Amino acid sequence: MNTGGWKKGMMLVAGLMFAGVLQANISTVPDETYKALNLDRAKATPKETYDALVKRYKDPAQGAGSGTLSKYWEPIPYGIYLDPATFYKPPVSMKETAGRKECVECHTDESPVWVQAWKRSTHANLDKVRNMKADDPLYYKKEKLEEVENNLRSMGKLGADEKLKEVGCIDCHVEVNAKKKADHTKDLIMPTADVCGTCHLREFAERESERDTMIWEDGQWPDGRPSHALDYKANVETTVWAAMPQREVAEGCSMCHTNQNKCDSCHTRHEFSAAESRKPEACATCHSGVDHNNWEAYSMSKHGKMASMFGDRWNWEVPLKDAYAKGGQNAPTCAGCHMEYEGQYAHNMVRKIRWANYPFVPGISENINSEWSEARLDSWVVTCTQCHSERFARSYLELMDKGTLAGLAKYQEANDVVHQLYKEGLLTGQKTNRSAPPAPEKEGYAYFAQLFWSKGNSPAAIELKVLEMHENDLAKMHVGLAHVNPGGWTYTEGWGPINRAYVEIQDENTRIREMVALQERVNKLEAGKTSLLDLNGTSEKISLGGLGGGMLLAGTIALIGWRNKRKQS
Repeated sequence: MNTGGWKKGMMLVAGLMFAGVLQANISTVPDETYKALNLDRAKATPKETYDALVKRYKDPAQGAGSGTLSKYWEPIPYGIYLDPATFYKPPVSMKETAGRKECVECHTDESPVWVQAWKRSTHANLDKVRNMKADDPLYYKKEKLEEVENNLRSMGKLGADEKLKEVGCIDCHVEVNAKKKADHTKDLIMPTADVCGTCHLREFAERESERDTMIWEDGQWPDGRPSHALDYKANVETTVWAAMPQREVAEGCSMCHTNQNKCDSCHTRHEFSAAESRKPEACATCHSGVDHNNWEAYSMSKHGKMASMFGDRWNWEVPLKDAYAKGGQNAPTCAGCHMEYEGQYAHNMVRKIRWANYPFVPGISENINSEWSEARLDSWVVTCTQCHSERFARSYLELMDKGTLAGLAKYQEANDVVHQLYKEGLLTGQKTNRSAPPAPEKEGYAYFAQLFWSKGNSPAAIELKVLEMHENDLAKMHVGLAHVNPGGWTYTEGWGPINRAYVEIQDENTRIREMVALQERVNKLEAGKTSLLDLNGTSEKISLGGLGGGMLLAGTIALIGWRNKRKQS
């Protein structure tokens, strides 16, 4: 028997098996991402995949950093935590050099809640995860741990037979699986998404794939937007955000637009609970308010009410794919709908986006019946038919589209009225008291900056009204429709406020037009060409209200003339 040949053969098989394990063909990452990264998905290792992702992630030309408008603003002290990769510097007040044990001991006294949260986390209990049995609903975490360790082996951060003992302070705030002690003044970092991605490569790649699957056919939005993967770029390259001198107010937007930079908006520190991030409340902080009231619409829908009534009976620990079958869930959640695509669940939230929350964006409504949009609608039907029939799902999605278009038409009619006033220079103070906005913002009509910046008569009240009509009311109407909240698209939000604003705009337009006609008559009177009450002297007709105003004005002019004559005499 040739034992040498047998041993070589076994070593070759083992090597092939090991090489196969280290391939990073992640089924939940779409082909578009591998193509964009110029990777062969069948051959790329975790290290190759990670390196390609991080290279793009850290590239300023691809959206990293403070953006193209950075010369117009300076970060405030708190801002270093919103974009740590760009602004964070280690504290100089702490001179200690500490190892794993010292970190826990010190912070048990200094910041005990951090330590308590970490001790509850999976990170601190890896041996417990390793000992799970196959019938445990959390058994998927054991498989996840094995995947993480294989990622680290590929990256040279873990030996071939080495296992992670824990994920502690140093792993996230210095370097994964670091053996050295950390100098607070030199080594400390605030973890960014690529740091989390060192271990959680699958989730990092899924999230980054939003850049590649959110590509609009006709450029209605920039590539990769709207998405969590580029939300900070979208924020810092908004002209009013960069222009505002009130930096503490502006950073209120940044506090939600940080998913691009870090992962703790959904998985809060230091427990980083997957169960927490699966609950609708995890989304509520950011997806709420006057222009994206997703939380309000969902929580007031029958779906949301079922979650609030029965959610305490559901097992939030099971993965999303098992939520209905094993978790006892009987109503959809934010994560369950938006992370699902054609039966798979991933950290890509945008593969089914059609309206992008803001129906007024040019080209969105025109695109809603395109092949691109219809394919995404079909994917929504797959999502909805987990609970409903296809006919029911399609009929409701049609209702959503047509209801949104009705609100859009109402807004567009009102906008045309106000825009015409602007073009004629008839908005309040437009020719006398309309201040120019700070750079890099530029003067214009009903532009986004006017929601946050005002000076003098910029914007005019009627102009702000039409701006709020599309940015807030129309958006809320669509969100109410999309989240099955009847009051959200009829009386309470949406159509009711849109109709009210429409009436106020028409009323103000009539008042302005009548005053213009009246002023024209006054001008003719002063020129001695016609009587104020000569209604045939102009092609414009004046209402009785305008006539009364004219009589009052004529009386005032006569009174002034009488007083002047009296003074002269």
